[in-house]
Formats: sequence, structure tokens, C-alpha cells
Amino acid sequence: MCPANNSRSEIQDAGSGRLTLQVGNSIKERRVDKYLHGRFSNFSRVMIQKQIAAGSVKVNGKVVKPSFKLSPGDEIDLTLPQLPSKEIEPEDIPLNIIYEDEDMIIVNKQADMIVHPARSNTHGTLVNALAFYSDKLSSGLGEFRPGIVHRLDKDTTGVMVVAKNDTAQWKIAKQFERRQVKKAYLAIVHGTPELTADRISAPLGMHPRTREKYAIRPEIGKEAITFYEVIESFRGFSLLKLTPRTGRTHQIRVHLSYIKHPIVADDMYGGKLVYPWQLKDTEAGVEEPIINRCALHASTLEFKHPTTSEMMKFEAPLPKDMQNLLDMLRKYRRL
Repeated sequence: MCPANNSRSEIQDAGSGRLTLQVGNSIKERRVDKYLHGRFSNFSRVMIQKQIAAGSVKVNGKVVKPSFKLSPGDEIDLTLPQLPSKEIEPEDIPLNIIYEDEDMIIVNKQADMIVHPARSNTHGTLVNALAFYSDKLSSGLGEFRPGIVHRLDKDTTGVMVVAKNDTAQWKIAKQFERRQVKKAYLAIVHGTPELTADRISAPLGMHPRTREKYAIRPEIGKEAITFYEVIESFRGFSLLKLTPRTGRTHQIRVHLSYIKHPIVADDMYGGKLVYPWQLKDTEAGVEEPIINRCALHASTLEFKHPTTSEMMKFEAPLPKDMQNLLDMLRKYRRL
């Protein structure tokens, strides 16, 4: 039998090995996922639920669901995954620094970069790059996220603020929480909205069927509001300025898809790749798409400095791939 001690070192030794537990007499009608999370608190309940769903947990020799209720004397046979290291590996990845002082770093995040490490992506993230660049970072949003105050999607470029100490972290995070931070994005979308400016108000929640995707969920979703303005129109496309009032995951992408104007190359939410021959209205040819990622850019960020309280505004120029697409639209698709 495995003793109840669940120290980190003991769990690591047991990682990827079989463990057997016997439920004590004091345990009655306890869900198996809650019971295991209590025994092995270094593992999140979500991680434990995934192990159960994968069939890695058996009670009395039978595969069970996370909601299975335990009884005294039940025997649990399980496999625990290896705990990831809590160490952030510094990596010499170039950063585009817009501004830096004793409290914060303002970066222009590049495309194809995840903000912080996760179980499936432990290298090549913005946090890995920041750990190499600076030895002064706040505690951040939690483990593996030092310095991180807010996030951008992997393929979204543009302005991000990074905190260098916990006081700055708290003061800037409070501004985000109170919706005092002014954010603006630029997106190139399919088609042109009927109204040149409008407010999109549609609650967001997890997609009911597709993992890691979000959807409009009127009954259970959280409030989500995005304002848009048409900056430039073309045949079949337009450049929009977007100012989200709330900060839900994938908010801009889902909202634009919802109004039938998805972002170019955002295949998760209905956007399509665009090729040179399409814009030129010529026969299809073997060409690379003009842009290979969601055409969304965090262009400006404005908030009060955490120490001086001075209002500061930071801007990031349009990245090369979006600028190339915009130049081609201006050349071949002017109205």
C-alpha cells in the first residue's frame, strides 16, 4: 500500500509508476477526483480528472468517472504523471523592447510565441526569453508566469506590459481588473461591416464541443464587449480598429466571427488564408499565403505608471506580414 504522505519528492519518485491506495473508514461518498486531489495536492484537480478520463485510475479493478463516489475499503489503482519542473529555463530569444524602467518592461511580442510555459510548451515562450533578459521579474500570474500581467494569443503580435516587481504587478493588474487600461488592436478581416463603427456585446464561454475554443454562450457566458471602427475598406476586406471593454479569452476573434467578419487567416474562427493571386484576380498559382497567422495586432496600451501615476501610452508598429497584406490590398483591392 502507498502511505498517505504526498510530499513533492515522493510524488516525483512515483511519477509514471503504478500506485495503490486503500480508502480509509472515515471516507464516505467522496468523489474520487476530489479524494485524489486531496491526497496529491501538487497535481491540479483538472490534471487528475484527465488521468481518470484517460482510464489511468481504477477503483476495485474497474475504470471509473471523476464523479465516482468512494466507499470505505475501496482500492484505488492509479498512475500519476511526472510533475513538471518549476524552474523556468532562460533562453536567449531576441526581444523587441519598447520601454523599460525599474518597475516594468514594455515588449512588442512577436508572432508564433506563447506567453508562458505550459505542460506541452515548456520552451520558446516569452517567459523563457524574459528569464534570460532580466533577473528582476514579479511573481506574475502564478507558477511559470513571472512578470506576466496579461496575455496575448500565440499568433497575436503587439504591446505587452511585464512587471519587474510585485508592487508594480499588483498596481497594473488592478487597472486591468477595473477596466482602466486603454487597449487598441488592429485587425484585417474578411468583408466590411455594414456600420462603420459599432459595439459588439455578446457573452463568451468555452465552446460546448471543441476544446481550447470559445463561443458565444448567451445563457452561461461571461459579459464581453468590443467596440470596432472601420479604418479602411477594400473589395472583400477591411482594416478595423478594435477597443475591447472586457478582456475575455479570444474575445476579439470570436466577436468578429460572430458578426460574419472573421480575421484573415484565423482558421479557428472562420478566417481564410489569402494568396497574392486572389488579390490580383488572376488564375490560381503555387504561391505562399501573404500571411500565415491570425491578422491581429495589439497596437496601443495606455495605463498609469505603477510608481509615478503618470498616464503612459505605448505603441507598436504594424508587423511586416500585416503591413504586406495591407499594402497589397491598397494596390489591388481599392474601392
